Amino acid sequence: MGRSDWVLVAGFEGAALIEGVARPDLAWCPVVTLVAMAVMPALLWRRSHPLATCLLGFGVAGVLSGLALATGSPDLGPSSMMVILILLFALVRWGSGREIAVGLVFVAAVVALGMYAASAALAEVVGGSLFVLLFVALAAVSRSRADLWQRQRREIRNEERLALARELHDTVAHHVSAIAVQAQAGGVLAQVEPTRAPQALATIEAEAKRTLEEMRAMVSVLREGDAAAYRPLPGVADLPRLARPDASPAVEVSLTGSVSGLPAPVDTAVYRIAQEALTNAVRHARRATRISIDVSRVEDRVLLRVVDDGLATGRSDSHRGFGLTGMAERAELLGGSFSAGPGAQGGWVVETMLPVAAPR
Repeated sequence: MGRSDWVLVAGFEGAALIEGVARPDLAWCPVVTLVAMAVMPALLWRRSHPLATCLLGFGVAGVLSGLALATGSPDLGPSSMMVILILLFALVRWGSGREIAVGLVFVAAVVALGMYAASAALAEVVGGSLFVLLFVALAAVSRSRADLWQRQRREIRNEERLALARELHDTVAHHVSAIAVQAQAGGVLAQVEPTRAPQALATIEAEAKRTLEEMRAMVSVLREGDAAAYRPLPGVADLPRLARPDASPAVEVSLTGSVSGLPAPVDTAVYRIAQEALTNAVRHARRATRISIDVSRVEDRVLLRVVDDGLATGRSDSHRGFGLTGMAERAELLGGSFSAGPGAQGGWVVETMLPVAAPR
């Protein structure tokens, strides 16, 4: 309950008091005024206990109607008791399905008793019923809109989680794979050619630093309340950094045609798919000596090919994990195509075709 709820209750309490003073003709005026004012605080708990507050409000109204019917007195319900309609709205808006069913049955009985006690004409019965149903309909619409908004928020959060999962997988998997390969090579070089071992260690250090930088950039975006330093996402222009002509296997990068100035989603997708395809090739391409990354412009589309000369045997859908799935999803989201499989001349080929004009 917030400050606005207390202001609302105070306003209705004042209205009930003013009505009690201004209507001396009201039967049992002091009593019914105090009863009406006693009901007002129920508004404070209408969201957390919608059924209980609704039963309380309409229960009091039912008691007043019953007393009026038993004593033959005029209608004992002051106009300020209309506040119970807010409790009815709260029941439909925040109550569970079972609470709404129980509450509506009780409300219908109280409304019928009140109309009977007041000897309402047919027109009054119809008008009063429609007035009550109006609050029910407004609450149902409000509840439906709130549910729709919640679903949209959940969908947005799920999309953000999926995008973050892709970024984390692409970043960590690539750099950690490079570290693992260099560590293995460094162990061999330390025994065979000790003078080259420091080079492998330097490469491991560089990859580890790059991984930490990218992880910190992602975490800084997730930290609320902090001024995150938003670094541009990598794109086609950053692909040459993946080249390692002296490594084993050697990695070559070739950019052909006008592949600069691409839309940001396409630019990032090309880089991430190439990065993940390279990671998979380093991990799974047996006896590979060369991996080539080729990006070219074909009219209004960008073609990416990542080819290795390793043995393709055993690299099938049985090894299909987050990597291939993530690459395929990236391509499909941008209206492109993706394929991965053995090449005609051996090795493994990953090919992606993306439209230059990314869908909005």
